[in-house]
Amino acid sequence: MTQNPESVVSEGRVEARLAELGITLPEVAKPLAAYVPALSHNGLVYTSGQLPTVAGQLQGVGKAGAEVSAEEAKRLAGLCIVNALAAVKSVIGDLDRVTQVVKVVGFVASTPEFTGQPGVINGASELLGQVFGDAGAHARSAVGVSVLPLDAPVEVELVVAYA
Repeated sequence: MTQNPESVVSEGRVEARLAELGITLPEVAKPLAAYVPALSHNGLVYTSGQLPTVAGQLQGVGKAGAEVSAEEAKRLAGLCIVNALAAVKSVIGDLDRVTQVVKVVGFVASTPEFTGQPGVINGASELLGQVFGDAGAHARSAVGVSVLPLDAPVEVELVVAYA
């Protein structure tokens, strides 16, 4: 999906919009294994899965539907997307170059009876809409899993197009 130039956030606006929302991009999280946080190929940036960390510290552990409420998991999904945006910036240098958020894949560690994965991943999707406007609309998957690295409740991957 391509966007009209008018729908793309104007120069210098992405980080200003983040600041308006009270968000400062962190340093890129160090990989936990043999991978890179993000890479670019043919005008797209793909991030590795991002956990809800602040300064290297996981901000929640456990499963949605048990130790973690759906509301808290949703908040943590937003934190994952902030970390993903930092990874994107580390590759392209300036988030104003993002022309379209293409895809979000969210994993929610949850109990077998928990069915609110889409609502949890809305924490990532809604933040992208607030930051990028129309260019933040994206395809998405929200998947329930039994466990995530470090017992994180949520992990999010991001794909963006840039110019």
